[in-house]
Amino acid sequence: QGQLVESGGGLVLPGGSTRLSCATSDRLFSIYALGWFRQRLGNERELVAAISWNGAVTFYSDSVKGRFTISRDNADIANNTVFLQMNNLKPEDTAVYSCAAGLITGERLEEEQRYHYWGQGTQVTVSS
Repeated sequence: QGQLVESGGGLVLPGGSTRLSCATSDRLFSIYALGWFRQRLGNERELVAAISWNGAVTFYSDSVKGRFTISRDNADIANNTVFLQMNNLKPEDTAVYSCAAGLITGERLEEEQRYHYWGQGTQVTVSS
């Protein structure tokens, strides 16, 4: 089974920006929806953004809408990549961010239980 490998993140100043990337290593993921989850300390994991297999449909949680943008690059079918551009970051965005994949139709992107493949996660810390 293919892997999902995140990169990016780190320490960011409040109001700053950063971009996360998640590379997939199996062409099967080219037909999978991809999503970004985060888990803040003491909180449950939550889906913050997701994108359908062809990029036509996206989902954002209310907490990040207007600040985060999800996109994907399917040009290399064997190495699809999904990005999360994070702008105007706030301390409450501090979390471990993980990408995930699922065979999900566009209208079901926000159904968290449908994501079955996971990356290892990357830490984003927003602090001055």
